[in-house]
Amino acid sequence: MSQILENIARHVALTSAEQDLFLAHTQTQLFEAKTIIQHAGTVCKHTYFVNSGLLRSFYINDHIVEHVLSFACEGWWISDMYSLLSGQPGNLFIEVLEEAQVILLEKSQQEILYREIPKLERFFRILTEKSLVAHQERLIDNLSLSAEERYEKFCQKYPSLIQKVPQKQIASYIGVTPEFFSKMKAKMLRK
Repeated sequence: MSQILENIARHVALTSAEQDLFLAHTQTQLFEAKTIIQHAGTVCKHTYFVNSGLLRSFYINDHIVEHVLSFACEGWWISDMYSLLSGQPGNLFIEVLEEAQVILLEKSQQEILYREIPKLERFFRILTEKSLVAHQERLIDNLSLSAEERYEKFCQKYPSLIQKVPQKQIASYIGVTPEFFSKMKAKMLRK
């Protein structure tokens, strides 16, 4: 069974015919590292599932500073949810950090699948709920934890990303400058 079907099977059971129908509404693409697959200021038309590789979503503020919102490695979903759901131009870039095979599910195809396979609507509701909980938890962490505690939590939650993601992007994700991050890590190593 393909990885995306295994991902779906964790929450809903599809028949063989439904699996085939789902896959028929997707497309698989290979992207090179450093490829931007979603640009801020454009309408997001896809939800992306990572078969292999690593992606990140980020935005750039008025001071031209990047802020990493999320990472997506093998078996994870990523998109600009605001833009995808509202149909408005989004604020996020989605970049391929290492060569990736990605399954694209176009929003219009997703809507067709909701009608043809209603349990997929349940599946994507579950994903959205989990994403909402994770974002709420991260917001609370950013408001209440120190930078060291946020980094330790990142390491515990995403151990596979520590060696794959550039340090400056981890710094951005936890909300500190690369310079502060370097000093903080050096201090943590001395403990």
